Amino acid sequence: MDLLIKISIFAVVALVLNYVVNLIYKYILKKTGAIHLQFSKSVVIIVIDVIVIYSLAQQFDMTKDISKVLLQSGSLILAIATFAAQHALGNVISGVSISVSKPYNEGEKIRVVQGGTVIAEGIVRDVTLRHTVIYQFNGESYIVPNSVMDTAVVINTNYTENVGNFIEVEISYDADVEEALRIMRKVCAEHKLTLNTEENAVTASGYTQNGIILKTTIWTENLDDSFHACSDIRIALLAEFKKSGIEIPYQTVTVNAPFHT
Repeated sequence: MDLLIKISIFAVVALVLNYVVNLIYKYILKKTGAIHLQFSKSVVIIVIDVIVIYSLAQQFDMTKDISKVLLQSGSLILAIATFAAQHALGNVISGVSISVSKPYNEGEKIRVVQGGTVIAEGIVRDVTLRHTVIYQFNGESYIVPNSVMDTAVVINTNYTENVGNFIEVEISYDADVEEALRIMRKVCAEHKLTLNTEENAVTASGYTQNGIILKTTIWTENLDDSFHACSDIRIALLAEFKKSGIEIPYQTVTVNAPFHT
């Protein structure tokens, strides 16, 4: 009877602790959306179960010595495995660091720069304790080890209040520059997704062999709006410039057919 009571008590303790851990992680995940904490939750539950089982085994003479031997063997195996998997362990430690500092999370657009070179760019799709999955716009995905993510420069557009994107348009030297500037300000300000006003600067940023380059910044609340707004504005500028007789120069090639008598 005492045996059953002890086993029941330890089983209840394990169930209660597992339930508490699940509640805590459920609350954290709801608040932060840090999906990579799912793995750490599993690790915590396993550790709790091992401790409870070991503590239960220590209550009985017939299992006390066996549990000590198993624990010592397990510690030795763990030490060997840790030494053999230093690189993987580094990714796990980096994953924990990322989980705490939260430089990015699921659904955010990031650019990963290392040594001045962009090594990954796209939307964060998954974060585990070993790696981060970054979805590109062409459908491919980067699988980047967390040790790389932890040491690289991560540019996260979600940390900025608004997003700015340049638009440049080249017009011919014969065009009415002042009218082109006015049209560009008007088109940018009137788009429903932009934060621009007609006071936003539109400048002549340079010369080319064909004409003058006009440049402005399109301001939007987020990156998705920026993509749509810039596309719409480029199309609208073509139509407005055409109506006003403002030429956008382009190269042509004339092919002369051989003359036959």
